Amino acid sequence: MTVSRTICLGFLAVIAVGTILLMMPFATSTGTWNDPIVAFFTSTSAVCVTGLAVVDTGTDFSFWGQLFILLLAQIGGLGYMTTTTFLILLIGKKFDLRQKRAIQQALDRPGMSGSSHIIRSIIATTLIFEITGIFLLLPVFVKDSGWQEGIWLSIFHSVSAWNNAGFSLFADSLVKYQSSTLLIFTISALIIFGGIGYQVILEMFFWLCERWNRKQEKLIFSLDFKVATSTTIVLTILGIIAFSLVELRIPEKFGSPNGYEQFLIAFFQSVTTRTAGFNSIDISQMSNAGLFIVIALMFIGASPGGTGGGIKTATLRILTSCTKSILQGKEEVIIYERKVSISLILKAVGVLIGSVGTVIISTVMIAITDPNLPFIQVLFEVVSAFATVGLSTGITASLSSLGKIVLIITMYIGRVGILLLMSSVFGDPRPTQIHYPEENLLVG
Repeated sequence: MTVSRTICLGFLAVIAVGTILLMMPFATSTGTWNDPIVAFFTSTSAVCVTGLAVVDTGTDFSFWGQLFILLLAQIGGLGYMTTTTFLILLIGKKFDLRQKRAIQQALDRPGMSGSSHIIRSIIATTLIFEITGIFLLLPVFVKDSGWQEGIWLSIFHSVSAWNNAGFSLFADSLVKYQSSTLLIFTISALIIFGGIGYQVILEMFFWLCERWNRKQEKLIFSLDFKVATSTTIVLTILGIIAFSLVELRIPEKFGSPNGYEQFLIAFFQSVTTRTAGFNSIDISQMSNAGLFIVIALMFIGASPGGTGGGIKTATLRILTSCTKSILQGKEEVIIYERKVSISLILKAVGVLIGSVGTVIISTVMIAITDPNLPFIQVLFEVVSAFATVGLSTGITASLSSLGKIVLIITMYIGRVGILLLMSSVFGDPRPTQIHYPEENLLVG
């Protein structure tokens, strides 16, 4: 039982428990037993923080069903190892070497020291952001739904946004709030900080503390921080421009919003497309060009250590820097005056190849099981599932049972990570002392 197998089986165990709970009569609004496929799909979507749904979460599930979905999304967002480690800390036990290695691999950290401190910091950061989001969303939801329902709506959407889960209690997600400045920026902030990674947030916090205390020593940001923040900013700006030029050039398609509302729509879709899965416009009304832009942004996803999926911003940055080095005739890959190791480059290539392969296989399988669906919608659904985004053109519920099972497997692979899953299947890689002669090969 290797560390990778422990993590993969842990996610499966949580999904299984969630499926049983969501099948119970008290979890449905009708008080009857839930369809096993619906419960299985919803549990997987929640644990994998995806947000794809085959039924309306707000009407088909009771309060208890919605609460189970939220708890599953919280566990999925924190990660199986983070959640179990936190429970170990609560009962006062110490970590052994195996648990420290598991935390290192689950959080993609370079070392094993300070594991208990990083877990406490993650939990504290999560609570601070989620509680802040609840209070900021209260004025919006209480105004429309009253105190009792407004409080629950605030809690649900704040936790869902922070964990990049994409679940909403409204049938149209957040379309009716597309012009609400407070809601759009609150949800967007939760999505960005939840998906950018805990290490980036902690470094930002330490930098603010140094500025506040006016210390002479300046904090040197890590390469992770620089890559995650700069890539996130660039992708967000490019997304705003792309949505504005491709989709919002015909504003009548989305209810004729004014200039400021168009900016809110473009900004929110640019943010939520890469990680979260909320939507403030009807995705089914988008053009093929707009859908393909969304597919590209979803495939990239969030940053390492965050609650989102995709190939991650660091992978994109390494691959683009490799291309840049080749074009400049360099033999080293440099990012912010730091050399990227060969092992990281190989890992990035492996993530890309594995991700592309998963998307291709899943798309082909759903095209076979559901041949009547348009190809662009099938590809959109598969990438949304793999990148754990949760956006949909509206075909999720109409998929066949086999098509839904394909999406379930795709969501699971996207959440645990393609390399971690392969490691759990074939075992941990073993170093070798064998070296082979080098030879040239025609490329390109």
